[in-house]
Amino acid sequence: MKTNFLLKLVGFTLSIFTLVSFTTTYKSSVQDETVVNAVYDGHEEYGYNFIAKDIEGEEYTITFQEVKDELLKEFDLKSETLIGKRFSITYKTRTEVTKDDDGYEDEEEINTIIKLKKM
Repeated sequence: MKTNFLLKLVGFTLSIFTLVSFTTTYKSSVQDETVVNAVYDGHEEYGYNFIAKDIEGEEYTITFQEVKDELLKEFDLKSETLIGKRFSITYKTRTEVTKDDDGYEDEEEINTIIKLKKM
């Protein structure tokens, strides 16, 4: 009787930990919105490039693979007229996991612009 109770308790505890770990894994793969101020650097076949500065003032390039359709209608990012212009960019990042021909997993971060404001 005591053994049966202990087995049920251990099983219940393991199932709770399993459910919590699945929830945590899912939440960590989706990031909240991030805002960055950056200068538009142009469009390449792999995405839209912006130059931003970190806290120490060092420049870095951030590439956005996706942009909401309504923003592309408002801002022609494929033309050269906006290169050098400063923007406030709100974006989300998601991680896509794919498998190559050998079965190895490859993670790729996809940045999507959801708000764009010219400064």
